[in-house]
Amino acid sequence: MVFSIRRWTSRIFFIIIFTLLLCLVTGSYRWLADAISPVHPYREPKGASLKVFVTDPGSPDSKDVADRLRWFYWYGE
Repeated sequence: MVFSIRRWTSRIFFIIIFTLLLCLVTGSYRWLADAISPVHPYREPKGASLKVFVTDPGSPDSKDVADRLRWFYWYGE
């Protein structure tokens, strides 16, 4: 069996170049995704704006079936 040094060096060179380009592309993709995405979507708002949180209202006190069914369809509880 004959081993060609030229063939093996070209394969190794190809693998090295492929790995370097793959790292370059994935790194640039990560950089681009970080540059485009917002810094922190849940940060406290600046200026005169307010962040509003909705709490779940209490369940209806009546024992009426229609009220309970309306409650179930409206809030999914």
